[in-house]
Amino acid sequence: METDTSVADRLARMKVNYMKDGMRASVEAILLVQEHKHPHILLLQIGNTFCKLPEIEGLKRKLTSKLGANSPALVPDWQIGECVAIWWRPNFETIMYPYCPPHITKPKECKKLYLVRLSEREYFAVPKNLKLLAVPLFELYDNVQRYGPVISTIPQQLSRFQFNMITTT
Repeated sequence: METDTSVADRLARMKVNYMKDGMRASVEAILLVQEHKHPHILLLQIGNTFCKLPEIEGLKRKLTSKLGANSPALVPDWQIGECVAIWWRPNFETIMYPYCPPHITKPKECKKLYLVRLSEREYFAVPKNLKLLAVPLFELYDNVQRYGPVISTIPQQLSRFQFNMITTT
């Protein structure tokens, strides 16, 4: 289950944790899959509106604990790629920037996005209060209203990669 029921709850929890532990360092996975010969990103949807990338700490360990099926025979083979973006949260607000503003000496969060390639057949679990979506890159592009500034820029972040779509019969 997701810890926070709303964005406001998450920011309040982040503030308490910041006072205790300092800046939050987090990583999220850009899970890339092929659907209809086109790259799609897997997103987790909370309710009917808010979407997010899967959060990961300790990359493979956290991916397996958050999304792994509860079976030793179905341990996913996470292929962690390179870091494609770094975002900064200067205050306890929803806005994040792809840079740390120069007047901010103590940012509240640093979030890194890593490309994670899934094998052709992969088994994983989705938390009960979330819904898994496969969203094509063209739908994410310049769609800040629906996906927010971090997710809507993924197509630009991935534009430096060449994708070879494989046709299976």
